[in-house]
Amino acid sequence: MTMTAWQSFTTFAVEAPLNFLRPMEGRPVAYQFEPPPGVPVRTGDYDPHEVLITDARPFADTLLLDIEGFALLQAPGTLSDYGDDEAIRADYYPEVERLIASATGAALVIPFDHNVRNAARAAAGEPGIRGPVDRTHNDFTDRSGRERARRELEARGHHTETWPAHRFAIVNLWRPIGRPVEKSPLALCDATTIRPEDLIASDLVYRDRVGETYALGFHPGQRWYYFPRLTPDEAILIKGYDSREDGVARFTAHSAFDDPASPPGAPERESIETRALVFYPEPVS
Repeated sequence: MTMTAWQSFTTFAVEAPLNFLRPMEGRPVAYQFEPPPGVPVRTGDYDPHEVLITDARPFADTLLLDIEGFALLQAPGTLSDYGDDEAIRADYYPEVERLIASATGAALVIPFDHNVRNAARAAAGEPGIRGPVDRTHNDFTDRSGRERARRELEARGHHTETWPAHRFAIVNLWRPIGRPVEKSPLALCDATTIRPEDLIASDLVYRDRVGETYALGFHPGQRWYYFPRLTPDEAILIKGYDSREDGVARFTAHSAFDDPASPPGAPERESIETRALVFYPEPVS
């Protein structure tokens, strides 16, 4: 977003620390299972940097998924039980598919996974529940975005010989569950302010494969935004990957953060994020 796009709006902002990867030799590694003896579960240190995080609500209508990398939708959810994994896949995935297709003009949308997050429930060891991620990151890299698309398509019996000829993306639909977000909201970085050198490929080691995400290094030119008190009738679209390389947003760093404006005793944030492959009718550029 250019400065002139929002200078005319009256904006509210908070200062809060976000955690950025400290410069290091090599690349960070995070095991998704108990590693061999003597091997750390995670490498790479993160440093907090105080950043200005601006309320994007006053200019939400100007935000574009292909420019800033995120957008706000008015999208009342219809699912009553987000604790039922089968119901999420059977009933909520089609809803996500429709919302993303309508917002992007995609020819095909394939939701492929989801995470439900609640810090207290995750700390209690509840199966299938994760806590908010308080490190700045993007879910995919240039390599892992393509690899994940290939895996998901082949798992569904699609031929993958011709699909790279058309543009595709991975888009995350993120919404609160149950109540407005008062604690650990999501901060989003304007994709136009992320330099290529800010994105550091990081290994996720699984038992059967090695995946990649991007950690983010700090740069003062990055601009951060959030949507205060996001409600369950709203959703954020987040661009996690795009095969186009001609200037559209390809990667959108984000992180949970401690909002200094949160009221004392605010309930834990509960949210669901659903990632989808998004295929456009246009050829890849």
